[in-house]
Amino acid sequence: MPKRTLDSPEALKYLVGQEIAVTDWFNITQERIRQFADATLDHQWIHVDVERAQRESPFKAPIAHGFLTLSLLPHFMHQALEIKHGIRLGVNYGLNRVRFVSPVRAGSHIRARIVLQSLKDVPPDGMEALFNATVEVEGGEKPCCVAEWVVRYYR
Repeated sequence: MPKRTLDSPEALKYLVGQEIAVTDWFNITQERIRQFADATLDHQWIHVDVERAQRESPFKAPIAHGFLTLSLLPHFMHQALEIKHGIRLGVNYGLNRVRFVSPVRAGSHIRARIVLQSLKDVPPDGMEALFNATVEVEGGEKPCCVAEWVVRYYR
């Protein structure tokens, strides 16, 4: 699905309740998992010790950190939506709910389905968007991550 391009933030109101994008597939390499482990100081063997993970983990491979998958939401949003005019900045305001439903094995491809659940004005010059993001693993039966994500846009 191509990037959704809007002329103004007001155009978002016409998308409430709709799936606004399905992103391209993104490869989760072992190197990316290692870099995330280094950045977060989370070097649990299930993520970084390939041989041990193949031998001892129930997934038979190293898996990505759930927070790595979650941290890719801004990347996916950049692929999904562009507001050409009228936005000074957008900020990650938080998450209402997150679940890591299934593992992301090293070498997997993931993508996001993004639905605009709601939109409201936030004084003095803001809009708050609530997105449902469902991150899928290519060939997987269940999503790997589902998140209710709050983004604020300021005009």
